[in-house]
Amino acid sequence: MSAGPPPTALVVPRLLHPPVLLRAFTPADVGAVCEAAADPYVVATTTVPADPDDAALLAFVARQHERSRRGSGWSLAVADEATDRCVGQVGLWPAGDGRATVGYWTVPSARGRGYATAALRAVTGWAVLVPGVDRLELAVEPWNAASLAVGAAAGFRRTALVPGYLEVDGVRRDMVVLERAPG
Repeated sequence: MSAGPPPTALVVPRLLHPPVLLRAFTPADVGAVCEAAADPYVVATTTVPADPDDAALLAFVARQHERSRRGSGWSLAVADEATDRCVGQVGLWPAGDGRATVGYWTVPSARGRGYATAALRAVTGWAVLVPGVDRLELAVEPWNAASLAVGAAAGFRRTALVPGYLEVDGVRRDMVVLERAPG
């Protein structure tokens, strides 16, 4: 019995959307991952390591590349376009049924500067090139006003409050679901 064909590797794009450049993670980005690890919520909702020693930080970078190699989605470094300093992450993961989920984080020192909104707009615009994706979905906890504002500024529209939608730190949490078409 065959296990089926191997997954198709995905090409990681470079997307310029001032003030950000979205690109593949590099080992030079471990400082941003370390800073992100200081935010317990980023650690609880992502694969950013809770104990960011050198090996864990480099393993995080390797995991981001592995996602595209496996064909499961794109995890992009969000870099300041002028300095190429990594200030966060944005991802897009096809979920089937014409949907893809998006998510992002920004390092604490770079918050409030428009990086997350620009990154989400860039990946949303690029998503028109992803075959079979006609709807993007963003899930945000109801208390996270900043993230809800980022979604709205990137053209996402609130569609539902779903009880127990996602597990965060071992607990099922209610999520506001926001959606939009790619483009």
